[in-house]
Amino acid sequence: MKYEKVYGDVARILGSDVSGHGMAHVDRVRTLAMDFGTKEGADLDVVELTVLLHDVDDYKLFGTENAATLTNANEILHRNNIEARIAQHVLQIIPVMGYNNYLEGKRPHTTEGQSVSDADMCDAIGSQGLIRVFEYNASKGRPFFDPSIPPMPFNADADTYRASANAHAAQHFFDKLLLIPDILMTDTGRIEGQRRAEIMQAFLRELFREEAAEDWLAHLDAFLQK
Repeated sequence: MKYEKVYGDVARILGSDVSGHGMAHVDRVRTLAMDFGTKEGADLDVVELTVLLHDVDDYKLFGTENAATLTNANEILHRNNIEARIAQHVLQIIPVMGYNNYLEGKRPHTTEGQSVSDADMCDAIGSQGLIRVFEYNASKGRPFFDPSIPPMPFNADADTYRASANAHAAQHFFDKLLLIPDILMTDTGRIEGQRRAEIMQAFLRELFREEAAEDWLAHLDAFLQK
């Protein structure tokens, strides 16, 4: 790894995370993003640094003020004397990554940003995505699935999406995770995303069958037929 000191700084911030945003997540996203970036012809210095820093100011973990100012990312880049051109590119990418930003019309426009964003979104889906959803909901004391709660309508706006996060994890698949493959931006990301989508669909179908949740099964069928 080229940026070992940066990695160490990030580990000191995220190393104790139990919400699915810790170093295991960073490592997986790095592997994916470096692969995507290589195949897409991206600047791998920008890709690697963006991956390492993309969650050190996450609003869910550190609040909206940190997210707005990128306090930790700026400090780490400065401490490690990262070239200004690279640092500026990294700091331009991070604020437009993530599903909330997508809902607000913000997206990375460079190959580097798209490679990292796709990798980060891919880690939210598939088998690892399932594990992360469970970890995050457990950290918040929320259930993974409550069959007594009916499914919400499709195409929720940004405010409804944020509010639904307080219900249970199953709703989150329809609000976000099952939608991710269709919004990935790189060719390599879309291939990986489709593979992971099929894993989630099979899991949800079996979960709803075991819970005898007919309304949720019907909701899944309707979603997949859209």
